[in-house]
Amino acid sequence: MSWRWALARRVAALAAGSGGGGAAQAQRLLTPSSGAGAALLGRQHLPLASQIRSKVVGCRGAAFVSSRWLHDAQYQVRQDGDSRSQEHRDPFELVANDLSLVADRLRSMVAAEVPKLASAAEYFFKVGAEGKKFRPTVLLLMASALKFPLSESTEGGVLSILADKLRAPHLNIAEITEMIHVASLLHDDVLDDADTRRGVSSLNLVMGNKLSVLAGDFLLSRACVALAALGNTEVVSLMATAVEHLVTGETMQISTSREQRRSMEYYLQKTYYKTASLISNSCKAVAVLAGHTAEVSMLAYEYGRNLGLAFQLIDDVLDFTGTSASLGKGSLSDIRHGIITAPILYAMEEFPQLHEVVDSGFDNPANVELALDYLQKSRGIERTKELAREHANRAIKAIEALPDSDDEDVLTSRRALIDITERVITRTK
Repeated sequence: MSWRWALARRVAALAAGSGGGGAAQAQRLLTPSSGAGAALLGRQHLPLASQIRSKVVGCRGAAFVSSRWLHDAQYQVRQDGDSRSQEHRDPFELVANDLSLVADRLRSMVAAEVPKLASAAEYFFKVGAEGKKFRPTVLLLMASALKFPLSESTEGGVLSILADKLRAPHLNIAEITEMIHVASLLHDDVLDDADTRRGVSSLNLVMGNKLSVLAGDFLLSRACVALAALGNTEVVSLMATAVEHLVTGETMQISTSREQRRSMEYYLQKTYYKTASLISNSCKAVAVLAGHTAEVSMLAYEYGRNLGLAFQLIDDVLDFTGTSASLGKGSLSDIRHGIITAPILYAMEEFPQLHEVVDSGFDNPANVELALDYLQKSRGIERTKELAREHANRAIKAIEALPDSDDEDVLTSRRALIDITERVITRTK
């Protein structure tokens, strides 16, 4: 219920319930304080009252709010909400306390009886090796952006307990998602024979491929246990689908035909499976756990899908334009592993002779240099950035299409999700 209708009901109750005294109190509730030039409503009655001017007409002591006053009030609410939502607050700072809690709980969740397995499982959850916590941040902000307002009549202590209870499943989703993500990184590093990850030595380099694979499996099993504890079959299905897509995407990457290596459609489908499916299905899981409609859940999904695609497209650009120090991995790693990404695909459209180079593979360093020459002459980098911007705009539109809210926390979180989207496509590492 909006504050306007709550105010109208309170006025009616005061006017009807206590005769002249009630009407007078109702009039005081809506009328500016007396005194020279006083024009502000009492803060104790309206959170936004300090910014709304009151225009009231009276009739036998009963207060009626004029249509002009309602128009001004509605306009001011929108303006006030817009100004709050436009505040540029660091998205990671907004959920810093929850992120710290998630990190602590993850370290306890991956504990194992066998010391070597425990050491491997917690390798990327140790302080200093946790990464940017990008996915947990997005999911915690999505939870706040989709929260239902709690009744103002709820007592403070009960309100706090209820808020914590509603928040707990979303913390669980953030933890589950991060465990699935890290498990996929461990497996990917084995498949790619990688030697660095997040700016440190990869687990497979430190402990070997076998223990890396087992550690990834262990994390997936712990994620499954936490998922089952949520007791929501739709959420279980969503997260299981994300894991299936991770496997499908990796298989697509290592088993491409010549035609598939040249196909932008194939590349984008593989990218969705490998990168965007986990964040999109996790965002949808947050909406489902919050009890939202299918339409709202799909908007959350679309935000995650387009954010994930934009993220990977910029990653593909940075593989060519970044440095090993800024990326935490070797630059040109994709092309050196024979992985064809959007910049090269766009360059192939402009220079068909590049097809022959791609088809012959990149085991020969001369082919790598030749491909880079063609890429430099093409608009491959620019067009990839443009595609990333297109997906970023779709993600922003999904947030803007969410149901209206006057809740300050909701508006701030939605602004933060838009801010993260902008950061994704302007980042340099």
